[in-house]
Amino acid sequence: MPVSISKRRPRTSKKTETEKPENSLENPRSCCNNICSIFSRSVLYRFPLTFLFLFLIYLWSTSTTVISGNVVHICISSRKLNELYCLTAGSQPALHVPVNNFTKPVSENVIRSEEEKSVVVLGKDGDKGFAKNETFSGERDSNKASFHVIDNGTSMGERVSVLAQDSKPINEENLDQHSEAKNDFDLDLHTDWDSETGEERYRYINPKDEDEETALKAVNKYLQIQRSWLSMGNNQENPGSCKGREIYVYDLPSKFNKDLLGECSDMVPWANFCSFFKNDALGESIDSLGKGMYRTHQYSLEPIFHSRVLKHPCRVYDENQAKLFYVPFYGGIDVLRWHFKNVSEDVKDVLAIEVVKWLGSKLSWKRNSGKDHVFVLGKISWDFRRKNKVSWGSSLLEMEEMKNPTKLLIERNPWEVNDVAIPHPTFFHPKTDDDISSWQNKIIVKPRRSLISFAGGARPGNPDSIRSTLIDQCRSSPDQCRFMNCTSGICDKPESVIELFQDSEFCLQPPGDSPTRKSIFDSLVSGCIPVIFDPYSAYYQYTWHLPEDHRAYSVYINKEDLKGKKVNVIEKLMSKTLREREDMRSYIVHELLPGLVYGDSNAKFERFRDACDITMDSLLHKISKTL
Repeated sequence: MPVSISKRRPRTSKKTETEKPENSLENPRSCCNNICSIFSRSVLYRFPLTFLFLFLIYLWSTSTTVISGNVVHICISSRKLNELYCLTAGSQPALHVPVNNFTKPVSENVIRSEEEKSVVVLGKDGDKGFAKNETFSGERDSNKASFHVIDNGTSMGERVSVLAQDSKPINEENLDQHSEAKNDFDLDLHTDWDSETGEERYRYINPKDEDEETALKAVNKYLQIQRSWLSMGNNQENPGSCKGREIYVYDLPSKFNKDLLGECSDMVPWANFCSFFKNDALGESIDSLGKGMYRTHQYSLEPIFHSRVLKHPCRVYDENQAKLFYVPFYGGIDVLRWHFKNVSEDVKDVLAIEVVKWLGSKLSWKRNSGKDHVFVLGKISWDFRRKNKVSWGSSLLEMEEMKNPTKLLIERNPWEVNDVAIPHPTFFHPKTDDDISSWQNKIIVKPRRSLISFAGGARPGNPDSIRSTLIDQCRSSPDQCRFMNCTSGICDKPESVIELFQDSEFCLQPPGDSPTRKSIFDSLVSGCIPVIFDPYSAYYQYTWHLPEDHRAYSVYINKEDLKGKKVNVIEKLMSKTLREREDMRSYIVHELLPGLVYGDSNAKFERFRDACDITMDSLLHKISKTL
């Protein structure tokens, strides 16, 4: 039988509807039950979700996400933890990598944690022939340098670097505040603990008195300021654009540069420099050592750099458009020609005085009192700081007008903030990315048959020299150490030196006539780990081209310990494990090497930055921050 079903709800009588509230009010117990039921449904039901939500917010606020290749790690930072502790990193939760990629621009994909202010930088790797990405994690053991390879499983061409970096730019005004806020790792680079007294001391030099301590504090202060000028090569607004990066090269009278090269045959009494000034001052090519190898003299930096700047993509020809002004005065070659000639001090200073006077007539100089000008001087700072009762060198850098410009030198005065050290020119001058990659692949697989080598000569007339001690220790262990006596003239042949360094694990680098040595860069470019005995040889010098943590690329042995016979260099280096040596060499070859060499005058790099690129980028960054 058909049944009719109505979709309308049955109507409730008004009497029933009006009686319900009355019944509720008349029954307090029923009223309480209703209220509790409503509260439990609306509040208690949501409380676990609320609690969970608040807990997640707290966890997020004390953690950071680290993107490592194709893996996402969740890491917690705390005042009790010196480094990020990554919950998802398995057996290696410490993903802090205290190394800097100096050779390539980095992308802008950065993630900051609020408390540690670590920066996670994602960049492209220029290395060829490596299927996996390797990053390095350094331990803080002050007595041992150990860098462990972390395989993140990334594809070739991807590299992740985590850089400890403060978000606030450093300058002279806020440097003290910045120093107080430095994390434990940064402080560990400059200080150590005395094993006998338990007191804190400087890592490299233990000051003997208050004056020396004040001097060391000034050195570290200026190092931090210069590191704040380092540019990673990225242009946030418009990559590849020259906006705000315009460079003007002065067309100086030829007597300040080219004419000086013409005096090559009479530069010094015992040598003819003319062959060194061939090929835009790279020297004669050395085909036996490979492509891009030249007989480059250590004092050829000025014409080499000048040739590169003339072809810089951001060069402009209108002074009014420029942000940076390059002064191509070959002051090092000028002073070199007078070193060993009996001439008056007035003669030595002629060109220095004239170039300063020439610049003083320019509106571009007067506008900022020379603060946006740069000189490249291919000798050590002390060769330009002649003072009373000293006849050596010129007084160029003692002139008041030369205080403001930036001076790029192969060795800086550590107490002059506008003295910036850049690498000595080596024998390798690549033209393309492939030239660099080919050289990297060659030296990374080179068999190292000698543990230690030393190319140099004794300094019997210098009581402060440690060379004789090193030579004695080296000769006493012929199975471990090879000594090349440079007094015989063999070191004048690049082939002999480069082959020795390519065959060695460690290269001893004691100070010579001055703290720095060209040989330090020759050893690095050859994949040989330099052993440094004086912090002024490298650590207090090359802030734009070498990382702050020396343990990434070198071994430090205090020369005072060597003088006091407290250490045997051979035994100390023999204690380094194969893994430590391989990790350090890999970092040197893949991270540092491209940024330590000067490409030839026609060089064009896309995946790498050479020493000239890093220097020019950092100069422009310095100008943008200080003017």
